[in-house]
Amino acid sequence: MANEIFDRETLLDLTVNMIPLFIIAFFIAAFAVFPLFGRGDLLAMAVQYGLLLVPFVALAALTYLSGKAIAGDEKRSTVFLQGQATIDEPTELHEYESQAEQAAVDDDSPAELESGDDEATETDDDAAQTDDEVAQTDDETAEN
Repeated sequence: MANEIFDRETLLDLTVNMIPLFIIAFFIAAFAVFPLFGRGDLLAMAVQYGLLLVPFVALAALTYLSGKAIAGDEKRSTVFLQGQATIDEPTELHEYESQAEQAAVDDDSPAELESGDDEATETDDDAAQTDDEVAQTDDETAEN
């Protein structure tokens, strides 16, 4: 598996910055196709594109740096499941993932299936005894 800088969770965190980037990119493209001040006034076009490109570049750089910081922090520090950071003895994310993997392996093991069959057999035996008792009671009432 490739080690990605921006995984799904990091991209979700950066969506807040990506939406304004798309909006600014839309206006840059729109003003390139439909010039607001005409094609003759170069000073007005320079100011117009400057007011769009400078924030776009700054926000893109900020988004990239914050994405690297978020991804790096997730790798360096402890990551808890949502809502468990403030409780006593929280389960860390890597512990939860290893428990889930172990549970998946245990579900496929034959020993687990046999023990589950034993419990079902005991329950079936109890039900069979109850049915036998009911049948005996019915036989006794029929004889009287």
